[in-house]
Amino acid sequence: MENWANRKTLILGRNEMIGLLKPHEYNDCVEQAYRMHGEGRFYMDPKGHIVLDRFPGEWEAMPSYIEEPHAAACKWVSIREQNREKYNLPTVFSILIYTHPETGFPLAIVDGSYHTVMRTGSAAAVSTKWMARKDSKKLAIIGAGHMAEGAIQTCNEVFKWSEVRVWSRGKETLDNFVKDMQPKFDHFEIKPSTDLEQTVRGADVVVTLTPARGPIVMADWISPGTHIAAVGADKKGDQELESRLLKGARIFVDDIRQCRTDGEINVPLSEGVITEADVAGEIGEVITGRKQGRTSDEEITIFDSTGIALQDSATVPLEYERAMAAGVGIEKKMIST
Repeated sequence: MENWANRKTLILGRNEMIGLLKPHEYNDCVEQAYRMHGEGRFYMDPKGHIVLDRFPGEWEAMPSYIEEPHAAACKWVSIREQNREKYNLPTVFSILIYTHPETGFPLAIVDGSYHTVMRTGSAAAVSTKWMARKDSKKLAIIGAGHMAEGAIQTCNEVFKWSEVRVWSRGKETLDNFVKDMQPKFDHFEIKPSTDLEQTVRGADVVVTLTPARGPIVMADWISPGTHIAAVGADKKGDQELESRLLKGARIFVDDIRQCRTDGEINVPLSEGVITEADVAGEIGEVITGRKQGRTSDEEITIFDSTGIALQDSATVPLEYERAMAAGVGIEKKMIST
């Protein structure tokens, strides 16, 4: 019998998290999270929000338990919108606590920023695998921040893209993105643009990753057969897609309880443009075969991803295993007996 009293807690910073998993492994972990969600083999409440008027931004609390891999985790996210300009700090801090389900022992406390970038990208990638047309060649990524770095790497594992377009309002942001990301890919050239319509038109898959509070992607720009992974919206009032775009589309969500208040569907629902009956289901139902994703090559499919805590508890066990095997991080005795 293992002597838990002598166990130590592993502590990992951001740099030590980078490279523990390959992009395709993040995809596998997130797909497993959605599969467990579809089978009901999990425990998770919608993410909690703490918003204070005095600090622009919010805190998010995201606890979950997953049956396979048998794991529990909680992510604590701090979002402070003025951090970069006022303090030269990241806008988002994320800490992930990984606990042993039976004992509650804290196996690891790790930086969640890079982890979140990759598993968020995997949400788009997994939805693309299950819902995009199989002949998809042109990818458009809306937003060129850290989340876009995860999206381009994970989506690259799903299809062999002939063209990848990336949009941002700022040329400097685009230049930095291309400089950092292009060396990772030799079979396509990243095409940056500050023209949003030009970036979106004719794309087979569109991934949106912005904090927009109103529609920036118009319905008239979207061709029949396009798949859209709407990843940016994660709180009430957020919206990236023109509401009428959702009216004629086949919509899936990651978790309906969370998406109805926080996801891309929250504004169209409040406007009465769509009802919950217009939502075809949750992505876990597609992966488990309970519902069909795309039903024709002409159909527009939309995946509303708010980011669910189950993605974290499905991924951190493998990150922990790799870190222990590599001997990275520091181990600290957190309890006394």
